[in-house]
Amino acid sequence: MKSCYIGFKRVIDFIFALIFLVLSLPIMVSSCIAIKLESRGPIFFKQPRPGKNGEIFVVYKFRTMRVETMRDGTTLTNMQRITRVGSLLRKTSIDELPQMVNILRGEMSFIGPRPLLIQYLNHYSAEEMRRHEVLPGISGWAQVNGRNAISWEEKFKLDVWYVDHLSLVLDLKILLKTIQNVLARKGVNSSSEDTMPYFSGKKETAN
Repeated sequence: MKSCYIGFKRVIDFIFALIFLVLSLPIMVSSCIAIKLESRGPIFFKQPRPGKNGEIFVVYKFRTMRVETMRDGTTLTNMQRITRVGSLLRKTSIDELPQMVNILRGEMSFIGPRPLLIQYLNHYSAEEMRRHEVLPGISGWAQVNGRNAISWEEKFKLDVWYVDHLSLVLDLKILLKTIQNVLARKGVNSSSEDTMPYFSGKKETAN
């Protein structure tokens, strides 16, 4: 049953990603212009990430940070580097729209564990590595249940739980909660606090 749903999910992902990409084209074009007008640097943020079975792919997002990492001799934090346009793109999740391309290419799904840094692969336990048994997603069970407000350990437990309970009903539940969070601007990186700390395999919290 689970394997049948995975095949069905891939078809649905492709169809809706194509539709969403066409419908959101005016928003994406406007975002490209706004990004270029506000700060120098590329329009898109591209970074290799591990996908299903740990296979590496390049994830696409709109750039939301300045390319500069220093100001007046001081290293800027990630939150300090976020531009005004970038903050808006994050709050509305528009920065995730380029990942429709990743979905069309079969590298991602709408719902699944978020693709993290390649460097983390060496720090996962055997159980935590199970998060890579399915395609990574734009939103996932961990994202609608805490996102940056929970520890890495809790996040990975939620990811593995999702892998074990993958179903249409669960995906629809995550999708609805994601829409609610976006509309309420809940769980996005819009506060003065920094983003999640680097995962080193040790028990860490987001605070």
